[in-house]
Amino acid sequence: SSHNFISLSIIFIFFTHPSTTMKLSISLVALAAATTSAFMPTTLRGVSSPSSLQALKEGETPIIIGLAADSGCGKSTFMRRVTSTFGGEQCGPLGGGHGTEGGWETNTLVSDMATVICLDDYHLNDREGRKVSGLTALNTAEQKFDLMFEHVKALKEGKSVMKPIYNHVNGTLDTPEKIEPTPVIIIEGLHPFVDERVRELIDFSLYLDISSDVKLNWKIQRDMEERGHSLESIMASIDARKPDFDAYIEPQKAFADYIIDVLPTDLDPEDKTTLKVRAIQKKGVADFNPTFLFDEGSEVTWSPSADKLSSPAPGMKLSYTQEQYFGNDVSVLTMDGTFDNIQELVYVESNLGNSNSKFYGEVTQAMLSLADSPGSNNGTGLMQTLAAFAIRELYYKKAATAKLEANKVEASA
Repeated sequence: SSHNFISLSIIFIFFTHPSTTMKLSISLVALAAATTSAFMPTTLRGVSSPSSLQALKEGETPIIIGLAADSGCGKSTFMRRVTSTFGGEQCGPLGGGHGTEGGWETNTLVSDMATVICLDDYHLNDREGRKVSGLTALNTAEQKFDLMFEHVKALKEGKSVMKPIYNHVNGTLDTPEKIEPTPVIIIEGLHPFVDERVRELIDFSLYLDISSDVKLNWKIQRDMEERGHSLESIMASIDARKPDFDAYIEPQKAFADYIIDVLPTDLDPEDKTTLKVRAIQKKGVADFNPTFLFDEGSEVTWSPSADKLSSPAPGMKLSYTQEQYFGNDVSVLTMDGTFDNIQELVYVESNLGNSNSKFYGEVTQAMLSLADSPGSNNGTGLMQTLAAFAIRELYYKKAATAKLEANKVEASA
């Protein structure tokens, strides 16, 4: 379906034992908003449809990971990177999606391990309703936070929910669909960290931060070069939504444990396409160890050998620093530049610590598996892959802790 992008965020839910306590958060600010419809449906979808998803095991409790990603910055690719780390089939529409037998227009995606829920489905008004209210979808007054909290809480408790659907094609609120809890649940939307009650349910949060200069360059490329829009209309569109973005979306960065910061290159001030990408990783987060370059806790600047990692002008530079971000101690891993051959990335991977890979070269292999996806030749793809591996490792650690706790309870019974 076609989307009018404004802002997005995501929450991942994994399962552990009820007695296990977790706290981590990944906030990725994404501006992908949609359109909505406001009629109240009378029938329910997915109520009797069989589920091929992995069932929730007895004693398991969801682990929630929040993710926000800016529109057009690789949110869909990032989700593919995350779900692929767990193996199994890639995400597809719940019920098969519109156009398939028995399918419907849905924003919900499912895979063997995961369910992806779009928080646009919790808009208060549809497209016509927002014309009446005069508010954008970025405004927190246009979100059903009570219902959103109730559903996230229920899913974390292993219960199914009947979730509304926001139809991005015609701007209507469609017939609700049944969502079953799975080992991984991803909730993406505009405001995952606004409500304190929802924040309390989040275990790890990631925020994808795209600088205004990069946003403008990307939007010019997409809307002017590919769609024929004028520069004036592009600037007007950006300026119109900036106040609400600054007021309601960007402040959620303060709640993030992992920020992927996408900036223009520092290597050539005239270069408008090369990116500098920083992974800002909060220290002291349970079951999460920040990735480092060469020596943990050190300060490093490194220009890789061109014989081992070929890169076009203006070249390639990596760094690893210790900084403060929103009052928190963070480790920052940076890649500035692009590389010509993904296979050569193994040279960089060999110098990374705490990459959470299962074997030598797995980071590079994961990048190769999505070689045609945006960001696969620069730090965007690398940092997204490292974040996906961190999420997988978090899940395994929580699951192992839950199993240990369950064994203790069984032994003492």
